Amino acid sequence: MATDTLTNHDAAHAEHGHHDAGETKVFGFWIYLMSDCILFASLFATYAVLVHGTAGGPTGKDIFELPFVLVETFFLLFSSITYGMAMLGMTKGSVKAVNTWLFLTFLFGLGFIGMELYEFHHLIKEGFGPDRSGFLSAFFALVATHGIHVTCGLIWIVVMMIQVSRRGLTAVNQTRLMCLSLFWHFLDVVWICVFTVVYLMGVLA
Repeated sequence: MATDTLTNHDAAHAEHGHHDAGETKVFGFWIYLMSDCILFASLFATYAVLVHGTAGGPTGKDIFELPFVLVETFFLLFSSITYGMAMLGMTKGSVKAVNTWLFLTFLFGLGFIGMELYEFHHLIKEGFGPDRSGFLSAFFALVATHGIHVTCGLIWIVVMMIQVSRRGLTAVNQTRLMCLSLFWHFLDVVWICVFTVVYLMGVLA
């Protein structure tokens, strides 16, 4: 009886320790996201300063195709919805649901990156690369930095799908999924700002 009591106490203590460690990791990830906010704020500020520095080259109104970017935006918005569904699957303890929704999230994110790469290739092919003007340098720096973040998120999603498949929804994997959720939704918010400030205001200016 005493042995059983000690075993239960140790198990409860270990579970409490995992819970505290998970909360600490999530809090630490929030701090990382705040540092990322500073990075993107600097890029937005740089873009705001250089947006009119076209050096006789094209403006945003000349090169941006709003319908194309709108489809790209919906890809990322839908990916946030599917990731939310993955988190709901996690709360229900369903490995299959988590991996299914993560896979759909990956597909939407991959579509987003594919469209962004196509846009960059098209602009550079037309002679509107980052070396053409200050405006285009700031544009490529801001949008590409966000794209690199999304690419890292896609790699993270693949890693999590493998981890969840092999080890299940352990406390460690749940913490990692929560951190990835914060990261992915953060990128969604940043992109909405990019779409509004860069593309929408660029076309309507």
